[in-house]
Formats: sequence, C-alpha cells, structure tokens
Amino acid sequence: METCYYVVISIDGDYANLKRTDIEVDDVKLVARALLPDGIEEGSRLRYECLEYELA
Repeated sequence: METCYYVVISIDGDYANLKRTDIEVDDVKLVARALLPDGIEEGSRLRYECLEYELA
C-alpha cells in the first residue's frame, strides 16, 4: 500500500479538510473526524497507510 502525508487545513464540525503534502495536488480531501486520530487540530500532520490515519 502507498503511504501518503497530509496536513489538516481546517476542521468543520465532524469533518476535516486535509491537504496532501508529499506530492503536488490542487484539491483538498474531506475526511470524517471519526476516521482520524484523537487530538488533531489545524496544522496537525498525518500519515495515511494501510487504510489508517496517524499523527506523523
């Protein structure tokens, strides 16, 4: 599986907007906060691997 890196751009209720940082992309990814680790905030860096997000 591919490993991807993201930064939390914003949090809006039960969702967070993530921007990929390991490659150049123009769009943001909307992800349910239930899928993200506890304690994230704007600016948190995440690693996505094996269908799981974790703080990087």
